[in-house]
Formats: sequence, structure tokens, C-alpha cells
Amino acid sequence: MEKFTDILSIIKIRNVTAKDLPALEWEGEYKHFRRLYAEAYRRSQIGESVLWLVELPDSIVIGQVFIHLSSERRELADGKHRAYIYGFRVRTEYRNLGIGSELMRTAEEDLVKRGFRSVTLNVSRDNDGARRLYERLGYRIVGGDPGRWSYIDDMGLRHDVVEPAWRMEKTL
Repeated sequence: MEKFTDILSIIKIRNVTAKDLPALEWEGEYKHFRRLYAEAYRRSQIGESVLWLVELPDSIVIGQVFIHLSSERRELADGKHRAYIYGFRVRTEYRNLGIGSELMRTAEEDLVKRGFRSVTLNVSRDNDGARRLYERLGYRIVGGDPGRWSYIDDMGLRHDVVEPAWRMEKTL
């Protein structure tokens, strides 16, 4: 762990560019989300979403978070006052070093600058570590979510996901 002592001083948090999309797949671990990432990036180009990443000096992506500024589901993101965080992850070997907290702080500060007053997110009911992180950052459980969603993978196959979640909110 000594090599991570000053990691917050060497990481870079920045917006995702088109050339970053392959790196978000984390050497194939998230390849199945390729189309989701492309759509999130497309939405960022028209001002509906913001995509952030964390990279090391050698350009290795070790974290990411996506934010819907507006959504068809207005209870998640209304385009003006409430935004929705999703796709938040930090590589396992870099967790518990403050990187996730720093990434969320950066994203939240950006939302405040954009005039947003609150943010929502869903966390899997069985992901206690993430829920505790969000609670430390000021998020509170406001209800449940059935966690039903679907996506088309990199091979063109549809996947239906059921991941019961807690809905959490924070006032910015």
C-alpha cells in the first residue's frame, strides 16, 4: 500500500473524450457495455450527460462516473435542478484510497456550477460498501428501486437486468 500513499496528488480527473471510450472497458472487463458507453458519450456531446474519468499519469483509467443531467425519468434527472449519477466505479486495487470520494466531489462541484441543487443515484441492495461510501458523502436512502433495466451488448444481444437497489439522494 505504500505506493498509493500520495495517489490523490498524481491522479487526474477529467471529462471523457471519444478516444477514452475503449479504456472505459478496462481491458475487456466491461466490453459488454461498449454500446452503453457510446450512447452515454453521444448524450454528453449534446449536453444531456457528463462523463468523468480518473487516470494515472501513464493514462490508465482507474475510475469513472457518468451523470445524466436530464432523463425521461424526471424523478432521476430533470434537466435543471436534479441530476442522476450512474456508472460509478473505481478499480478494485485502488479502492479505499480516497479516489472515489475525490471523483464524486469533482462531479458534484461541477453540478453545482451548472445550477443543479440535488443529485440522485441507485445502489444495489447487496453492495454495502458502496452504500456506506455514499452515506459518508452525504447521500441518504429515500426509497427503493426495482432495478430493472436492459442493454444491448457488444455482440448485439439484449440483456435484461434485475438488480434491486436503494434510491439515494443528496442536496448539493
